[in-house]
Amino acid sequence: MSDLEIMNVFDRKMVREHRNRAARAWQDFDFLHKEVADRLCERLDDVVRDFPLALDIGCHGGEIAERMSGRSKIGQLIQCDLSDGMIGRAKEKGATSVVADEEFLPFAAGKFDLIMSNLSLHWVNDLPGTLLQINRCLKPDGLFIGTMFGIESLRELRQSLSDAEMEVDGGLSPRISPFADVRDAGMLLQRAGFTLPVVDADAITVSYENPLKLMKDLKGMGENNKVLERRKNLTKRSLIFKAAQRYMDEFRDADGRIPATFQVMFLTAWKADPSQPQPLKPGAAATSLADALGVPEHVLTGENK
Repeated sequence: MSDLEIMNVFDRKMVREHRNRAARAWQDFDFLHKEVADRLCERLDDVVRDFPLALDIGCHGGEIAERMSGRSKIGQLIQCDLSDGMIGRAKEKGATSVVADEEFLPFAAGKFDLIMSNLSLHWVNDLPGTLLQINRCLKPDGLFIGTMFGIESLRELRQSLSDAEMEVDGGLSPRISPFADVRDAGMLLQRAGFTLPVVDADAITVSYENPLKLMKDLKGMGENNKVLERRKNLTKRSLIFKAAQRYMDEFRDADGRIPATFQVMFLTAWKADPSQPQPLKPGAAATSLADALGVPEHVLTGENK
């Protein structure tokens, strides 16, 4: 098996099809993308810098453009998405919008001061390669800030589907897409050549009347299963109802509702530039640790080493 085949986890054609379908009624299902866009933009507000030219990768319906409207921090914003249906939605927010695949960014090297991505990169097959492309497209000392779902997302649904499938079919198949964790994301940023990488996560819990409403929302968001090795036949109704019953039995709260956990990872990193703070070489510190802590310094001799 080639490296390319190993990296092809997701059906990218289906990613586009699901987003195009979701774009038709996006206003009914965009609540989570709006919430995370708010949090991303709040973090960007903490950066004391202006960005003359910015790019939003996987822009969906233009949630970032909508939230950055009126802020002077960004001069010009370009939006791109794999889905022409989503681009049709995003254009309504006023920013320049183009259809482009996150895995094959058609932008010149060193073009952007800022690149953002909101809840899109978890559908990329070659995430290390995409991060390398993002780094290439940034100007020196340019900023990347993005969000993606983490490994704890939909843990309740994952457990319920697994238990139900073992009972109904006697085996397991990929029902929910695999997600990265915080440590992996930080390592990938470093491998892509970024400096000062920071990755942290927020847990967003959405309350639902029942699991079927959650599944409807996931489909409406375009976040339903697109794993290449998924079962291609229609899911049995008995399996769906068994999973829903297990979900209710295991996770229903005192009000009779069920939680759905979305772990959102926030990735922040900079393209390398000589102007950035550099670590000192070993032994080059002007102040000792003992002085900084206000304690006596003990020097090891040949007798007590």
